[in-house]
Amino acid sequence: MLQRNQSMVEEFILLGLSQNREIQFALFFLFLLFYSVILPGNLPIILTIQKEPQLNSPMYFFLANLAFLDLCYCSITPPKKLADFFSSHKTISYKGCILQIFFLHLLGGSEIILLIGMAIDCYVAICHPLHYTSLISKAVCYILVLTSWCIGFMHSIIQVTLILPLPFCGPNELNNFFCDVTQIIKLACTDTDTLEYIMFFNSGLASLMCFILLLISYGVLLVKVRANSNKGKSKAVSTCITHIIIIIFIAFDKVVAVFHTVIFPLMNPIIYTLRNKEIKQAMLKLFGKIKVQSR
Repeated sequence: MLQRNQSMVEEFILLGLSQNREIQFALFFLFLLFYSVILPGNLPIILTIQKEPQLNSPMYFFLANLAFLDLCYCSITPPKKLADFFSSHKTISYKGCILQIFFLHLLGGSEIILLIGMAIDCYVAICHPLHYTSLISKAVCYILVLTSWCIGFMHSIIQVTLILPLPFCGPNELNNFFCDVTQIIKLACTDTDTLEYIMFFNSGLASLMCFILLLISYGVLLVKVRANSNKGKSKAVSTCITHIIIIIFIAFDKVVAVFHTVIFPLMNPIIYTLRNKEIKQAMLKLFGKIKVQSR
């Protein structure tokens, strides 16, 4: 970490969503409700996929990793956000802000790449079913997941590396409840026009390109499944629609900050679980075993 001059900003003030006390309490209980559902919503998915042999397929392997990413993602900002509701002085240290940016972009970037891996898995399963087991092996699945983490890490390192040299001498107020990169840059005591363009290409444009690529790929898949049998077509269409819903939530997530850290991680398990009969049956079976053993 770079040494910082005494005149530089050592902490940032988080103004949050509202300064009204009543609205703050209402938002606290709303966020607490969502956060208390995220853990029991993601953990059963991970445990079920690990314990049930019939879910030993690449699609569920990717889903378990997606749920794990969501668990990590929603552990970065919500706990502090809930604590800040009861604090009159909502601040975050400079180092804490940098760490928050690092992990948010690490997990966010990894999740987008993981969804691309899931799109590849879906494409091979529908368009090349006879070669699926040879093309999408366990080794390939691990490579795709490892690649998603590596790309997320590189993306995050670029963000942090560009921010660290910036001088912050005031003001230090962020009109948000977490450290948003675009707002942090605007607080720097130097010209940041070039840096904002770099950040736009590194984050915003890259996310938009991935979003469009995923929508096009699933659109092509939905066209191709028309030639399949009714049963296979129905399952394939259901899988593609589920993935498209998740992708749309990602795009909306980039626009609305509340969805960015609380609601979006909750939606993944709900959407996948409600639209997947196999995982629902496996979860009921697993919970049935746990209930019997506890007696």
